[in-house]
Amino acid sequence: MKLLLAEHMLPISSPPIRNGAVAIDGDLIAAAGDANDLKARFPGASVEDHGNAAILPGFVNCHSHLELTAMRGALDDVEHDFRVWLLKINELRAEMSDDDIVQAAVIGAQEGAAAGVTCFGDVGRFGHAGLTALKQTGLRGIVFQETEFSPDNQTADDDFRKLGEKFEKLKKEETGLVRVGLSPHSPYTVGSRLFELIAQYAIINRIPLSIHASESADEHDLLTGGSGFFSDLYESFGLDWNSPNCTPIEYLERLGVLSARPLLAHCVTVSESDIARIASNRASIAHCPKSNAKFGHGYAPFERFLDTGIACGLGSDSVASNNVCDILEEARFAALAARNRAGSLRSVSAAEVLEAATLGGARALRLDTEIGSLEEGKQADISVVSLDAMAQWPVNDVYATLVFASNARDVVLTIVAGKEVYRCPVHDLGKRASADIM
Repeated sequence: MKLLLAEHMLPISSPPIRNGAVAIDGDLIAAAGDANDLKARFPGASVEDHGNAAILPGFVNCHSHLELTAMRGALDDVEHDFRVWLLKINELRAEMSDDDIVQAAVIGAQEGAAAGVTCFGDVGRFGHAGLTALKQTGLRGIVFQETEFSPDNQTADDDFRKLGEKFEKLKKEETGLVRVGLSPHSPYTVGSRLFELIAQYAIINRIPLSIHASESADEHDLLTGGSGFFSDLYESFGLDWNSPNCTPIEYLERLGVLSARPLLAHCVTVSESDIARIASNRASIAHCPKSNAKFGHGYAPFERFLDTGIACGLGSDSVASNNVCDILEEARFAALAARNRAGSLRSVSAAEVLEAATLGGARALRLDTEIGSLEEGKQADISVVSLDAMAQWPVNDVYATLVFASNARDVVLTIVAGKEVYRCPVHDLGKRASADIM
């Protein structure tokens, strides 16, 4: 038994507690509450007091591409043109060896652990890379095996067979922490026939799905009118692709894909009717505000997702389109973007966006019965954020301090299923030096 103590403890599912504590028994949370009460309740437990810090659930990064970590900054010169970016990233990925891709994913997972991320929803063309990275780093997550570029219905059956073989191979490597899902990449890269096959397979076998949807104007133009870059690209490849003349979300509903309750990444160009469709089908959303802004795609209606009751978490996307895996920074940007978006109906509070970074992400991945809040019986997935920096003082509102004055560099401890996966060595040295002076 171990007790973690700090000046602030945020269960997320209930109000913050001053001078709070979390009791960890094996891989589970035995209790969360007042520090003095827990010390009296568990007199034999070892105690680790973090002092001026916040204990909260581990951050959930529900949309990432760990295998692209080696491309950080490599495409910044073309991010103003999404079409060129997509073509160039495929070229760069093709030049990497399998070992390169796995190593990149491992480094990305380690970066996440150091940022307090305990769970990833990771999408990968090379699914084994993300799976290896999460297992090696000790993190939790769902690895979504992504489809190849397959918009042609004529190859759908063969494409589905190949995807199924990859998935079944990965499935054998699942653990209690890391599970496997499927990712039909997007409505503009996957044909209708393949989408239907994947959706049916997922529903029958209860397989989690993740899809890039309503991400850009180019995608919207292709689906609603058969025009734009993707239409020209398909014509150049001699592919037969007919526009459904509807929004991407309506298209996914027509195909029965929304019935599989997928995790939809981005959802920037969604309409009110799209949002209603997502909510009624109980699909979820991975909100990636920094990546959306870096591409110039616009701002997703984050507050509408929350107000409609959609399970919505935060995603960093890849560091090729964000540059960092920092969910605290993502939370700050999400709040500010929601307040600054043209047509925004209300502000999003620091408490709301911190919930999206933790329990919201867990709900989006359908893992909220296990993680996302500090409650008795849940998995001990925990992050500790130091509040010692001058820029964080004074702490008048701990939610505001974490969201608007903190970042990944303030994380001092990350625990997954009761096991330490990251500890900041500089913070420990600082604590020992202070103790020596006293």
